[in-house]
Amino acid sequence: MRALLLHALVAALLAAAGIAAYDRWVLRPTLVVGVVDLSEVYRAKEAEFTQMLTSTGTGTEAEREQALALARRFSQRLPAALEELPRECGCLVVIKSAIAGAPNSRDLTPVLRRKVDHP
Repeated sequence: MRALLLHALVAALLAAAGIAAYDRWVLRPTLVVGVVDLSEVYRAKEAEFTQMLTSTGTGTEAEREQALALARRFSQRLPAALEELPRECGCLVVIKSAIAGAPNSRDLTPVLRRKVDHP
């Protein structure tokens, strides 16, 4: 009888350890949500474009072309950067305005800003 209780106790402890390990290394990392404030990134770039065009007051053709080139690079880098974020963080990435009160969320806005600013 004592051996049966010992085996049952060992089995229960192993099952509890397995469930705890699964929760810690498999389940919890998948519950993390990455949050991106896309409107903040857009506003910052828009301000940069506006400053570029209005800094001298005259806005020469070369400055306009430079601002348009910057806008083109931004429009090409943004979708690629948004696709890379979930792979890099190993999490679901959502727009900040679409989420309310996520306890396991990471703000990935600075990472997105770096990806868009630097190729």
